[in-house]
Amino acid sequence: MEITRHDEDEVYEASRTGDVEYLNRLIEKDPEIPRRISLQTGKTGTPLHVSALLGHAEFTKSLCTKNPKLAERVDADGRTPLHLASAEGQKETVEALLSVYANACLRCDEKGRIPLHYAAMNGEVEVLQKLIDKNPESIYVKVENRSNETVLHLCIIHNQLKCLKLLVERLLVERDNRNDEFLNSKAGCDGGVTILRLALMLRQIKPLSPSLRLHMGQR
Repeated sequence: MEITRHDEDEVYEASRTGDVEYLNRLIEKDPEIPRRISLQTGKTGTPLHVSALLGHAEFTKSLCTKNPKLAERVDADGRTPLHLASAEGQKETVEALLSVYANACLRCDEKGRIPLHYAAMNGEVEVLQKLIDKNPESIYVKVENRSNETVLHLCIIHNQLKCLKLLVERLLVERDNRNDEFLNSKAGCDGGVTILRLALMLRQIKPLSPSLRLHMGQR
């Protein structure tokens, strides 16, 4: 059977529409397609990146079943499919990807961010909860850039106070010696500011409860 680039392009088209039946027909015609598309890491990434971004959960599950390694591939910006699904709040798709490649929770992209960071920045509370439940250590991962922000700083910067509340409350119930220090972490190129100081600077401290303000460093 002659294998053509056209067949691979058709998989991308199927990923945009979430057409699982069409995907199955393409693979029946050419069983090697799932393996070949895993080698494509251009700007768009693989068809799984497209499917994850658009929230086609069933298509994502089907593609991962046929080639689980697709969940590990990154696009030109170093993002896994989980990065994209988390940023867009695609809850079912996030669950599907986590079941295949949970280590993506700790994979940094070219901007030094993990999927948890994008969920927090975009206010995706339910996705944030799923990521934490799968890998609690992801809370402590800082952005790998000059500012070295924590996910708490990102919540303040992007005015995502519901996400901040979820994270702080989670930290308060966990028995971990790192939590007090983490809640008072500093970030920034000029010596750093705590999340309390940052919240005050951005006038975002009033919506927070007294208990949260206390544990964020206000005494």
